[in-house]
Amino acid sequence: MGKLPNPVGNRRWPIPANDPRSPNSRWFGLECPHMNVTSHQELEQELALTKAEVRDLQRTVTALRNELELGRAEREQAVRNAETQAGQEIAQLKATIGSLRDELERSLIQREQQVQQAHALGQDEIHQLKATAASLRDELERSRIERDTAVQEAVVTASNEIAQLKSTAGALRDQLEFARAQLEQAVRDEQYAAEQEKQQLRETIQAMRETMKVT
Repeated sequence: MGKLPNPVGNRRWPIPANDPRSPNSRWFGLECPHMNVTSHQELEQELALTKAEVRDLQRTVTALRNELELGRAEREQAVRNAETQAGQEIAQLKATIGSLRDELERSLIQREQQVQQAHALGQDEIHQLKATAASLRDELERSRIERDTAVQEAVVTASNEIAQLKSTAGALRDQLEFARAQLEQAVRDEQYAAEQEKQQLRETIQAMRETMKVT
């Protein structure tokens, strides 16, 4: 912006209205006994200075008006630029918010799907574990029943074997006792027979001795 003219460059104090030198005075332009040629020259100089001052003021006002218009135009342009930039930023922010909202929705949907899949997988694993536990429980129960049955059968078999062994042992004991009794009886019988035979032999020998003595 160019340099503005100084409105107070050659300014003087204003001339009072009742002064004959003032253009507003009724004596302005008339012959007055107090006025002379020097006064007319000074008046013309004052008038020229006043006109110059008015022109300076007009130029200053024009320059200020132009500057004001330019400032207003620049301000309006700055406002429009700011509004345009703000509109662009708002549009970008709206687009970003929309993108983030869509991404958040996708993330929530994906997380919900993952949660549902994890829940379904967990339920499947729970069902499988329950089925496995039930199968193991049934197998354990069958194994316990089979073991109890086998134990009972083994106990019964062992009891039967023990009873048979006891019966066999009793029979063998009876047979042994009977055999021992027979053996003892046979020994006694043999001993008695041997005693009888020895008695007979002694009697025979005695008889033969007596016969030999007679002869």
